Amino acid sequence: MSKPSDLIQGTLDLLILKTIALGPMHGWAIAKRIQLVSKEVLQVTQGALYPALHRLEQQGWVRGEWRESESGREAKFYSLTKAGRVQLDKELEQWQRLSSAVVLVINAAQEA
Repeated sequence: MSKPSDLIQGTLDLLILKTIALGPMHGWAIAKRIQLVSKEVLQVTQGALYPALHRLEQQGWVRGEWRESESGREAKFYSLTKAGRVQLDKELEQWQRLSSAVVLVINAAQEA
């Protein structure tokens, strides 16, 4: 049985890009927003989040900027770049195609 923190492989980038499309956020806020919006089903660990953010930054899809957080501490805020918006659209399209295909297989299996 899967744990609440399990993510379908390849969806973390999509979730991060979609979350920061709302506006710049620091890592902890990104993880909490994903957890909140998913009604506690998805829990992104620091061990998964920060390597993903670093990878997205290296690919030029997100930009990190150090500034003061709401708690008064310095935090790296991530925002979507122009290339990141293009990538988000691609990933959303791929996700829609994949999830539709999964639904087709599930429904066909129920009819058998």
